[in-house]
Amino acid sequence: MKKRNFAKLMAVAFAFGATAFSFHANADPKMVLKASDVHPMGYPTVEAIVRMGKKLEAATNGRISIQMFPSMQLGGEKEMIEQAQIGALQIARISVGAMGPVVDEVNVFNMPFVFRDEAHMRKVIDGPIGQELLERMTNGPGSRLVALGWMDAGTRNVYAKKAVSTPEDLKGMKIRMMGNPLFVETMNAMGGNGVAMGFNELLPALQTGVVDGAENNPPTLLAQNHYTVSKVMSLTGHLIIPEIFVFSKKSWEGLSKDDQALVKKLSAEAQQEQRKLWDDYTKEAETKLKALGVQFAPADKAAFFKATQPIRDKYGSKYAALIKRIQDTK
Repeated sequence: MKKRNFAKLMAVAFAFGATAFSFHANADPKMVLKASDVHPMGYPTVEAIVRMGKKLEAATNGRISIQMFPSMQLGGEKEMIEQAQIGALQIARISVGAMGPVVDEVNVFNMPFVFRDEAHMRKVIDGPIGQELLERMTNGPGSRLVALGWMDAGTRNVYAKKAVSTPEDLKGMKIRMMGNPLFVETMNAMGGNGVAMGFNELLPALQTGVVDGAENNPPTLLAQNHYTVSKVMSLTGHLIIPEIFVFSKKSWEGLSKDDQALVKKLSAEAQQEQRKLWDDYTKEAETKLKALGVQFAPADKAAFFKATQPIRDKYGSKYAALIKRIQDTK
């Protein structure tokens, strides 16, 4: 994003944030919390926060509400993190991948094949490990965010114009990855050339051939129109990364203790509600994608697991005890 556009975006976002907590100085007690997501209205992560806002408004007799800005209206995940950190945005739904550079411990979830499957991932985030990491993201030095809860983001697979069945198939292919060195190195280990790129830049990059493909879940392939370029999703299953929704710590401190407790309660409900929305949406997305001509191709997951072992060795050593706890979670 160009510096001038980003500065303009931040100015607009800050203006939004500045009005959200103006009730302290005015007679009107109403509070509007600004929320943002890269995905469109109706997407499970967006819908869960919208429903949470309705519950919050009902529980406070209209005193507190949530206004959603979907579809990257306030920028990509990097921009949303920055806006939340300064209080220009109250609630942001972001990938754990984007939080890795901010809070190092969550990188344990960003390693390839750290979870056996999605059911295993859910057990982990719903249990003590998930709660501990939310607390670390909240209390970690310099985080400036309050981690409210986890959200599902399914299993990530490579998608491109051709099938990718083995590491050899990725040779010479430029694949967009989230802006975290761990992900770029993971793709390199898988046989491709990982390219760090903002999510908001991806569709035009696919269209113009700046990258040959990307990796994500079926709902994203559909919702972001990436299927119009990438007609083959290869079931590599290399990453199962949960997502989180966070609250600006600066704004959080402007809430009463009772309001903080209410937001936390509704956040726990949103975590479970989004899961049901996700499962239904994923099934629907896969059906629609197939009807649109997208092919779901099998891949040699064992070969990709073996290829990415150096990544787990390199990044996993300092998380050895935590990885064992994850592996022991049944």
